[in-house]
Amino acid sequence: MRILLVEDDRSLGEGIRTALRRGAFAVDWVEDGTAAILAANDGEFDLVVLDLGLPRVDGIEVIRRLRAAGNAVPILVLSARERPNDRTLGLDVGADDYLGKPFDTPELLARVRALVRRSSGRAQPTLVSGSLHLDPATLEARWQGRILDLTRREFSLLRLLMEQNGRPMARETIQKHLYGWDEDVASNAVDVHVHQLRRKVDPGVVRTVRGIGYALGQAPEADA
Repeated sequence: MRILLVEDDRSLGEGIRTALRRGAFAVDWVEDGTAAILAANDGEFDLVVLDLGLPRVDGIEVIRRLRAAGNAVPILVLSARERPNDRTLGLDVGADDYLGKPFDTPELLARVRALVRRSSGRAQPTLVSGSLHLDPATLEARWQGRILDLTRREFSLLRLLMEQNGRPMARETIQKHLYGWDEDVASNAVDVHVHQLRRKVDPGVVRTVRGIGYALGQAPEADA
């Protein structure tokens, strides 16, 4: 999952980016409203985490412009503003949720997961496919009842494919959801992650779709 973070406070931005990455999200970070609009309309993001008090273009105006352009990306507003109408104004112009500063990191991550889940049309917090079970809140994945020892990127890849529910994804799209702009990416990074995931779960858990990329396969069920 890929998140666009829009925050002009360097210290807070660093902390939020670190927390989101520890939650197995890829994060791109910009520091003003103009950059936010350009990035959100040009990138492939699953969520925008947006401060309201931004330079160049205010956060409320960012929301207005994104929605006017038909951009339906979920938006979580972060703001220290105390005026009572800020929360309602942000929601009324198109934000999906609001979290006031200061906030607890666990609550931020919970709201992020809820928005991503809601936008994908899922009601349940966990992902299940046959003997595969994945919990985004605990970052725990199980196969046939056994906890899998996955790296953050392997977990992210498995979550991404499970959320697609068998629909194939291009390698380039997978890469965009696993890595941020500032991260070095080897040309075969996705293939390596797939290889390692197949070794740790089962070769059938990820199937290759010729000419496209990868899709969730069907690992064997547990023996009766």
